[in-house]
Amino acid sequence: MKRRVAALLVLGTMPWAGLHAQQTAQTTFRVTANVQAVCEVTATDLAFGAYTAQAGTQLLGTTLLRATCTPGTTYNVGLNEGTSPGATVNQRKMVSGANNLNYQLYSDTNRTTIWGNTTGTDTVTGSGTGVAVDHTVFGAVPAAQVVPAGDYADTITVRIYY
Repeated sequence: MKRRVAALLVLGTMPWAGLHAQQTAQTTFRVTANVQAVCEVTATDLAFGAYTAQAGTQLLGTTLLRATCTPGTTYNVGLNEGTSPGATVNQRKMVSGANNLNYQLYSDTNRTTIWGNTTGTDTVTGSGTGVAVDHTVFGAVPAAQVVPAGDYADTITVRIYY
């Protein structure tokens, strides 16, 4: 019995013996971040190819736009009138020197809805997924335009509104 009491006394003086008697205090802190909506858009060139007025049919082509936005971000993609003098969204023009070749850009496969630059009117709406979302631009060069031979070009600015 004396040995047991002596052993308990020795154990009671050990440093770990008082752990259950320690006091604690605690608090919390918040961790926050503000995720900003971000979008970017990329485009590939639209090359209609060879045009001849004698063919009697319009020349068709397509190109691809890719919009990458923060998930859940609603966006609109707009196309301006281009850089050719006198062009409008409703009557786009490619130029070669002083000569014009009319064309149009559409948002639908039937080529009935002109793709413009007025949000809520003639832009294309999408919702961000965090990965690239493809949007096809449908182009047409009307038939029977009598223009001189040459290389015709225009530059369209793509804008993404979010």
